[in-house]
Amino acid sequence: MCVGLSARVVKINENGTALVDASGARRQVSAQLLEELEPGDFVMVHAGAAIAKITNDDLSETEDLLKEYV
Repeated sequence: MCVGLSARVVKINENGTALVDASGARRQVSAQLLEELEPGDFVMVHAGAAIAKITNDDLSETEDLLKEYV
């Protein structure tokens, strides 16, 4: 099973990476798979790469599911 984490984009860098914040943990991830990514967007992060943009509804659903398992 693969697990991705939801994160908010803090900054887009010129080198194809983005600084993201996942529940207070900030890290650099590859942003090359996504077009038109902007600070404030929410993304799904897996294996060091932002793999999909997600909506607020997706984010809420993910957080609810994580609360059930933690």
